[in-house]
Parts: sequence; structure tokens; C-alpha cells
Amino acid sequence: MKKLAIIGRPNVGKSSLFNRLLKQRDAITSEQAGTTRDVKKRIAVVVDKEVEILDTGGLDEGCELYDRIKEKSLKAAHQADIILFMVDGKSLPEEEDKKLFYELESMGKAIALVVNKIDNDKMQEKLWEYYEFGTDRIFGISVAHNRSILPLLNWIASELPDSSIVSSEPEMIAVEDEMDGFDAAMRASADEDEFDDEDDDGYFIPEEDGEEEETSIEELEEVYRGIVKEYEPGDTDKMKVAIIGRVNVGKSSLLNALLGEDRSVVSSVAGTTIDPIDETVEYNEKQITFIDTAGIRKRGKILGIEKYALMRTEEMLETADIALLVLDASQPFMDLDEKIAGFVDKNRLACLIVLNKWDLAPKEDYDKIIAEVRDRFKFLSYAPIITISAQSHQRVHKIFEMILKINENYSQRIPTGRLNEVIQAAMRKHILPSINGMNIRLYFATQYDIRPPRIALIMNKPQGLHFSYRRYLTNQLREQFDFEGTPVLFKAKAKKVSKKPQPHKKRSMW
Repeated sequence: MKKLAIIGRPNVGKSSLFNRLLKQRDAITSEQAGTTRDVKKRIAVVVDKEVEILDTGGLDEGCELYDRIKEKSLKAAHQADIILFMVDGKSLPEEEDKKLFYELESMGKAIALVVNKIDNDKMQEKLWEYYEFGTDRIFGISVAHNRSILPLLNWIASELPDSSIVSSEPEMIAVEDEMDGFDAAMRASADEDEFDDEDDDGYFIPEEDGEEEETSIEELEEVYRGIVKEYEPGDTDKMKVAIIGRVNVGKSSLLNALLGEDRSVVSSVAGTTIDPIDETVEYNEKQITFIDTAGIRKRGKILGIEKYALMRTEEMLETADIALLVLDASQPFMDLDEKIAGFVDKNRLACLIVLNKWDLAPKEDYDKIIAEVRDRFKFLSYAPIITISAQSHQRVHKIFEMILKINENYSQRIPTGRLNEVIQAAMRKHILPSINGMNIRLYFATQYDIRPPRIALIMNKPQGLHFSYRRYLTNQLREQFDFEGTPVLFKAKAKKVSKKPQPHKKRSMW
């Protein structure tokens, strides 16, 4: 696939054009110069042709960080087939702009000079100033006002081969929340009078004299056929892995170590990653997309553009499957670490806890550090721990195998019969506690979703499932099945029958 790089000095509108080409808000834009610090990559369709777009950091003279950004931007230009060099049309041409343009032009790539912020006809006059660059491929546009962008798109498409033509845009898939799919499928696959959570006129299955007719797993499974979400082969071969943690714990260094290249800008300046950036790699025939999210500070220290970065980080976590929670083993853990870990719990992500800078931690404190992690992050007790040094690449290679194993567990589906056997055995050990003197009955269990595993418990009184018993069932499942690295979620559902006379009295399976 052909690559297109957007190059230019800070705050000329590169990320805004990047978003426009993608037809969505992705890169963070702001009036503050230099908000893009890493090279972002996305695939877009431009006039029915597919192209990979590289959004680079601003090229500018100055501090060490900008020197590194410039190095990465020029590297992206070398990788690209098409280069858009952007300038600010509200400013007069500068010698530095010309120098950068000529440096890019000497690469022999298809290159266009894009003069942004030509917002109206009066501003059009300023465009003539830029003809002194000596190129006939010059486009005066306004990304903010969507002005004169079509000629630029047509030129980009003309530089792309016919082999890049796509027939249609990718289909947008809506993800159903929590039990919505379960409820809808239940109503579609069963009689509305028999299963209706929203209609309180139905009756629970009668429990006269404690005697009820036996109901087999096979009979109940037949009723619930169709409520389980189906996944096409290969769906679970792709995973999004978010690298999260507070500022300066080594997230970008970890990403670079995982990719084997200096992909994300690494600096001693806290907070150099602003945009969540991602990179997809193939490992053992699986596709892993790493997302390096912005470091999270204490709320009182979140300033300006970092507020938007925090919002983007939270948005990206909503689409992730697995979180690498990076902690600094060389420093005491903070309350902020726990709050960040809360994002994992909130989004029900699979998780691997990464203790970075292990080489800097005192050896005599190793056991104490692990114990403190387990004590502070009890709600992530399912998450395995790996100790690494991103800087020296110590044990980093093991993360790939751990990710694949966690994804396998995250995508695991338990056969219905086996699931009910385990639940039944657990209930024999410890019966369900009664509520207000009424016996709580659990009729049937079925796993209705994966990533994470979600299990529906069909009961006479769903409100009777106490959180402590839910935790007990979770632990019993973990003893029988390998769910390391993934949460296991239960949903209690009521089973109702209609007012129609029942030919026989029913009895719970257990």
C-alpha cells in the first residue's frame, strides 16, 4: 500500500488535514504548537483509493525534543511515496520553509506544497507569495472551512495506482452494550409471554411444596439457542493492546522495545506522548495493535492540551481488549496508579501488570514490591505480573507470549454442559443464601459472550445473587478453567412464565 506523509512546521494544520482525510476526529488538534509528537499512521480512502497516511510532528529548530521529532518526520518522508508539505498561509514564506521543502523535494518523491488557512477570497492573494518555492503543485486550502480541498484530493488520487481502488468503505459495526444482545436474542428466540423482563405481569416458576418437575440442560439449552453471540473464525486473532500508566513510567520505551525500533518519541520530559498512537504487528499469525496512550497526571496538574489527551486515552481504552498497566518498580506506588488501574476495571479489559525499571529496584525489595502490587490492586487479582526493563529490553520478549495467552483466555468459551456442571458442584458446596426467607433458585447458566467471558445465570430471584456469592462462583470457575488475565462477568436474569395454566408443575434443575 502506498504511503502519504504530511510534513510541516508546528501548528500549520497537519493533524486537522489528517483528520479531514480520515473523515473523523483522531489526532488531537489545538492552537498550541507541537501537539503531535509522534508519527501517527492510519489507512484512509481518498477518491475511492486506499492510502496509508502518516501524520508527523512539527519540524522546527530548538530544543532536543524537536530535533528528535524532526528526525522522525524526515524518516517518515523517506518511507512515504507521496509528501504533502504544509505551510501557514497567514504567514509570509520563510527561508526555513523553503529549506525544508527543497530537502524533501530532493528525495524524488511526488510532493505538493499545501498552503493552509486560505479561509476566503481575500486570503487567496497571499497564496501567490508561495509560488516563489518554484513548484507548480501548489494547493491553497482551508481545512477549518473545508475550502478548496477537492483539487488536493484529486491530485493525491492521481498519484495512487489503480490497484489501490476499493469497492466500498468498511462497514461500521455497532457493539451492543452489556446484556442488550442477550435480551434481544432471548425475546426473539422465546415466547414473549414466557420471557419478558420489562413486563411484571408474568409469574416466577411456581415452587409448590418444594416439588418441581425436572428440567434438563438439553431442554433449557434448546430454549436459549441463539442468544450466544457468534464470532467468525479469525475474529479473536486480532487484538488491541493499550499501554497505560502515569507519566514517565516508561510506556513509550516499552512500545519501542516491543516493536524493535524507535517508534515513539522517548524523552526525559514527562508527558511527551500526547496522541494515543498505535502500531500493528504480526506475531505467531496473530495481529496485535499496540496503543501507546498519553501519560496520566494528577488531575490538578492536567493542563491545556493534556485534558484532550486524557479524553482521547479514555476513548481508546473503550475500544481496547487488553491493557498493559505499566508501573514504575523503582519508586513507591501512588494513589494515581490505582486510579489509572480503575480504567481497566471500568472497561472490563483483560490485563497484564508490567513492573518496569525492575533493574533499578533494590533486590531485597523484590518480594515486598510484588506483595504491595497484589495488595493495592486487589480488583485486578486476575492479572498476571511481569517484571521488565524496557530500557535494557530485559524480559520484554516474554510479553508477546503472555498477551497471546491472555487473549486466548479472554476469548474462551465454556461448553454449556460443562459450565452447568461446575456451577452445580459449586452450589452443592455452598448453597445460595435465601432472601427474606424465600429460597433462591438458579435454573441454568450459559455463556453468552466472550472478550470478556460473560455468563448469564437464569434465576427465580436475580436480586438474590449477592456480590459475595458472585465472587465465590467466579473463583470456582477460575479453579476449573484458565481465565488468568481476564475478568469473568456474571449477569443474573429472571425466568418467567405466562399466566396460562401449566399442564405440569415445574422444578428447577438443581
